Amino acid sequence: MADEDPITPARALTPPDPSADGPRVAVLGASGFAGALAAALLARHPWFRLGAITARAEAGMALRELYPHHRVDDVLVEPELDAIAADHDVAIVGYPHGASSEAVAALHARGLVVVDLSADFRLRDPAVYREWYGDGHVAPDLFGSAVYGLPELHRAALADVRDGSRLIAGPGCFPTAAILALAPLARAGVVADVIVDAKTGVSGAGRKLQRTTHYSAVSENVHAYGVAGHRHQPEIRQELAAQGMDDAVEPVFVPHLTPVDQGELVSCYVRPVRRVTADEVDTLFADAYDGERFVELTDVDPGMRDVQATNVARIRTHVDPRSDHVLVFAAIDNLWKGTSSQAIQSLNVAFGRDEGEGLPA
Repeated sequence: MADEDPITPARALTPPDPSADGPRVAVLGASGFAGALAAALLARHPWFRLGAITARAEAGMALRELYPHHRVDDVLVEPELDAIAADHDVAIVGYPHGASSEAVAALHARGLVVVDLSADFRLRDPAVYREWYGDGHVAPDLFGSAVYGLPELHRAALADVRDGSRLIAGPGCFPTAAILALAPLARAGVVADVIVDAKTGVSGAGRKLQRTTHYSAVSENVHAYGVAGHRHQPEIRQELAAQGMDDAVEPVFVPHLTPVDQGELVSCYVRPVRRVTADEVDTLFADAYDGERFVELTDVDPGMRDVQATNVARIRTHVDPRSDHVLVFAAIDNLWKGTSSQAIQSLNVAFGRDEGEGLPA
């Protein structure tokens, strides 16, 4: 793989309406993969207006210099929180966990609607956060106040964000795929235990790590990581329990790094509490996702390429009569539906816009 960013170019989007007067949105951490894509989507959004895009080491550079394919000429600036708060309505914060909470809390205190792309506000229990992420969180008073930014499951809460918490916790990419794959079964109370076997492209490792990962370690290779307990595991458990899964169930989650630029496939192996039929499972998923424009139910095995550079989750279910297991496969683009385009989808809901506005069909 070349030492360039791996993000595939965005599809043609609706150009902004110059007469529109939507909220001004700052993107903090726009030099990273997720922040850069969020900025590119906002630059073409017909209603939201892209405001300041920030970075530290790359301040003074145009975003186009880092990511030519995004075609965004705006110049990266130092993150001055007072200036951002004075001139913006919304902020998307693309910092790593620990580093994010301070900026999020400061902007939230100044009245902005904030979308945090890190893990700092996804978990509702401070003790669970400390167990998995350490003691770097500086805003424990905001634990439990964020709306989990998965619109298919939390649309009503997202619609109240502006009048309520003003804080959206963007889900992790693996949890997005796993939770969408398993929520219908969790709601039905049929999950006795589950293994989530996940594959991701190297962009899931982040820009900094991807640039220091040796080509020979990734090319023609697949390997598991985080097997002693990946930090997305408690997030998956928390959200599935909220959907109705028994609290005693502890999902097993193991991610694998694959030699592709971007994309994600989760294979979920569910042992049900009782025998279920294919027709029953089909009905559960149809009831959950019929009418959802960004969830596709398919009867063919989904692949990463099927959803590349889209906000779509593509899901297939299968009931294995020999093992009595339910198999669920879900493919997403880890940088789009797994992060940045889902953040825009959540903002569309929060501000009463069409949910797909500014996103490729």
